[in-house]
Amino acid sequence: MTDILHDPIPLAQALIRERTVNPCHDGAQDILADTLESLGFRTKRYPFEGVDNLYARLGGAQPNLCFAGHTDVVPVGDDAGWSVDPFGAEIRDGVLYGRGSSDMKGAIAAFVSATARYLDDHGRPDGSISLLITGDEEGPGLHGTRRLLPAVIADGEKLDHCIVGEPTSEDVIADIVKNGRRGSLNAVIKAVGRQGHAAYPEKSANPMPVLLDALQKLRTMKLDEGSPGFQPSNLEITTIDVGNTAHNVIPAQAIAKFNIRFNPNHTGADLMARLQQLVGSGHNGVTLSLDMRVTGEAFYTKPGKLTDLIVGAVKAETGREPQLTTGGGTSDARYIKDVCPVAELGVRNEMAHKVDECIPVDEIETLCRIYYRLLASYFAAA
Repeated sequence: MTDILHDPIPLAQALIRERTVNPCHDGAQDILADTLESLGFRTKRYPFEGVDNLYARLGGAQPNLCFAGHTDVVPVGDDAGWSVDPFGAEIRDGVLYGRGSSDMKGAIAAFVSATARYLDDHGRPDGSISLLITGDEEGPGLHGTRRLLPAVIADGEKLDHCIVGEPTSEDVIADIVKNGRRGSLNAVIKAVGRQGHAAYPEKSANPMPVLLDALQKLRTMKLDEGSPGFQPSNLEITTIDVGNTAHNVIPAQAIAKFNIRFNPNHTGADLMARLQQLVGSGHNGVTLSLDMRVTGEAFYTKPGKLTDLIVGAVKAETGREPQLTTGGGTSDARYIKDVCPVAELGVRNEMAHKVDECIPVDEIETLCRIYYRLLASYFAAA
């Protein structure tokens, strides 16, 4: 057996050594495509605006179980703060170090090796195994999964279920499975008045009181009481900026930023309409404007076949039953949920995006065995 096929650690190291900081040419996908082709996958690259994306499929029948992930990584930050080469993929005392080790090249390697082991033991499944891999998840995400998935579907592909390899685990490997995510709305509220002397307020239009009134309305707005599987939605004011260094000058304008994490009680469009109506257009000579952007809609995969199989695979391998949760930030599952049931399971997220990002090699191996069990149970039940 070739180590890079059946042992996830050499493959994870090879992927980490590619400096795939977003945005970049994705050398990790070159390695991945070659590895998958050696297993019998047919692969196709989907470059969009300089972003590399990859779809690979083994088999042509349904059901098609897809693994989704990304090979791009965040910048390393201060090189001097690292105790190792961020792209050296060094193993120290049983721990694999490197940017992307936990988020999420380790999970990609685990799934590929799980597939190789499954094929050795069971042969080709009565169905298909596929990988949907993007190079633009850690950045703007404009030319990654949101474009890759429609292109793949336009090529005649159909996904039946999908597991995303984001680092979901918290305290121990596979203690958390994400079967939903809250949506996210970012907004900037801008108040524009008329600058003047603080001693003559009648000759000015102070934007600050109008902005503060609007923020108070936002703070007291009741969003919801929660929904099945979700905590209540929350609005957080994250900054208020005026840029006025003088005590005796009424500023010309002021801005504030806020974020809403929302559950499936809302859509982004409905929330934006509600916010616009609540904030209004201003008064007392001050105009108010809102610039809003929804970065992801909320979604929820009801417990069923996919989650049952994932939970069963985790329990069979670890003896523990993972918790289904919907907390945390957004992921590319927000696009995939429109075409098939999707859930997320990966290694622990404690070191994701941090200096000296790392993951114990035995956690990657455990995840590989869980994925193997998932593949076996999925196609046995097909």
